[in-house]
Amino acid sequence: MPMMDMELILHIASFVFGAVVGSFLNVVIFRLPAEGESIVYPASRCPACSTPIRWCDNIPIVSFLLLRGRCRACRGTISLQYPLVELCMALLSLALYTKFALSFEFFFYFLFLAALLVIIFIDIRLQIIPDAISLPGILIGFAGSFAASGLTWQQSGLGILLGGGILYAVAAGYYLLTRREGMGGGDIKLLGMIGAFLGVQSLLFVVFASSLTGSVVGILAMLKQGKGGKTRIPYGPFLALGAMLFLFFQDDIFRLWQWYLTRGI
Repeated sequence: MPMMDMELILHIASFVFGAVVGSFLNVVIFRLPAEGESIVYPASRCPACSTPIRWCDNIPIVSFLLLRGRCRACRGTISLQYPLVELCMALLSLALYTKFALSFEFFFYFLFLAALLVIIFIDIRLQIIPDAISLPGILIGFAGSFAASGLTWQQSGLGILLGGGILYAVAAGYYLLTRREGMGGGDIKLLGMIGAFLGVQSLLFVVFASSLTGSVVGILAMLKQGKGGKTRIPYGPFLALGAMLFLFFQDDIFRLWQWYLTRGI
């Protein structure tokens, strides 16, 4: 088989693999925060009528399109979140394969991105970041640093300590100034997990990018809701997006930073 054909097959396979995992991530997003729910049992079912979903109606992305976004049994509307999560994970998986090929780094960062995607959707919906994701994520990120190229265990360890420490200091300072909780413990643990997977060198960019995008969205939300300083938006999604940007564009980010420093001198 020609090399180009094999590469095309592997790119398609990475996309399909991501979509299949994305289907499972939808289960995690809806069930993990729920009290007493299992992410394994029972099998997928319609959230409206509880009818078990047949295998042919559970094909990632495709089934949603064929069913036109409605349950076959009750004709209830299927949330757009289902194909969106599947498509996002499929594209992230494809991007990972393009960057790392079939390597340890592909599977290492695949776990990382899957965790971030779950955190984004749970935090948007419920404004919580489950410890069941971030705490094991910290351990997995640190353990993986011993095998991942471009990341040392020292960088990962410092990323955990400083990642959690930076946001803790910001949260404590905000509370002292305003006497209001401005940031939850989930955000602090999330940045610790990001530091574990991406190293201490990622933190400055992740905090800057998340603060910038979060501020823009926060201002727009304040204008729309009319609640002023009482407007609350989850910060976790912005941290997660900042981490994704750093993972895929860190070389460009460092080159831009070096250019800025050189220009400044």
